[in-house]
Amino acid sequence: MEDALEQARAAGARGEVPVGAVVVRDGAVVARAGNRTRELRDPTAHAEVLAIRGACAALGSERLGGHDLYVTLEPCPMCAAVISAARIERLYFGATDPKSGGVTVGPRIFSHPQCHHVPEVYDGIGAAPAEALLRDFFAARRD
Repeated sequence: MEDALEQARAAGARGEVPVGAVVVRDGAVVARAGNRTRELRDPTAHAEVLAIRGACAALGSERLGGHDLYVTLEPCPMCAAVISAARIERLYFGATDPKSGGVTVGPRIFSHPQCHHVPEVYDGIGAAPAEALLRDFFAARRD
């Protein structure tokens, strides 16, 4: 999760919402990314999507069975659907997102009958530093 937090810090430094994601297989990092929606002018350029795209490109497959995803913030519904489509084995996330989350709050994508693959989900991993990054980022924007 520390690598994902580093990606989140880098995203925040670029003016992006500080969210980071890392795809791991057997303890080795396959891909990492931070949010780049503003930089790329792409509403789908969330950290999770970019990390999954990078891992798929590295593997040469659209499926990431046996891979874990570490992300600093609870994935939104779009990202949760991508995680399911990529067949991520395990999802670890830090802060919950009561406003836009799609896993433990909101639409709970993995509980939906049309969800074809449900990863194992572990929440609260590195939650305190992830929450602090987000809180500080948005507080600075309000000042």
